[in-house]
Amino acid sequence: MHGTERRWRQWEAEFTCPCCGEGWARDKLQEALLLLPPKAATELRVRVEGLDLVLLSRTHHEPLADPDSAWWHRRC
Repeated sequence: MHGTERRWRQWEAEFTCPCCGEGWARDKLQEALLLLPPKAATELRVRVEGLDLVLLSRTHHEPLADPDSAWWHRRC
């Protein structure tokens, strides 16, 4: 997320990990936020919200995306 001011590329948010499986990094962060104890979740949420702002600034809304999916899946 932090680096150059260039546009975000969707493939950069995907991952394959032997222990976590495949998917989107932001989905794993959301899962952690829901599973962590309240204090730890609050600490992580502060950091994630900052990264979310960067993602929002480097993407735009995808009008054809599924409106029921998470907001980060509706960005391109």
